[in-house]
Amino acid sequence: MSLLLKSLNVFDQPLSSCGKDPLTGFFRDGCCNTSDNDAASHTICVEVSGAFLDYSRSLGNDLMTPRPEFDFVGLKPGDRWCVCALRWLEAYEQQVAPPVFLHSTHKRALELVSLQLLRQHAADLN
Repeated sequence: MSLLLKSLNVFDQPLSSCGKDPLTGFFRDGCCNTSDNDAASHTICVEVSGAFLDYSRSLGNDLMTPRPEFDFVGLKPGDRWCVCALRWLEAYEQQVAPPVFLHSTHKRALELVSLQLLRQHAADLN
């Protein structure tokens, strides 16, 4: 059984929804909720870009191709999606990190990526 960790964002506020079309999240609940069973830490809410999708596919994680057996429709640039914290960091290092929605990013992401770095790519701060 997977114990859901408290749904707080990087600001210690209630976690906002990341995306419902397509339905995202480790639990496919629209949020970047996580648990101890989420070893890859699907905690960073982003707006995927073509460059990020190509990069992810080059590493063996094709997020564009529909996989009906997993109720996965495939992503296209502009979709919002909960990505793995380390994959986002790798993408950052390759200069293809997609924009981040901090209010929808689970605070557990901060175990792997600094808030300062996420803020530099924030799509939801004024």
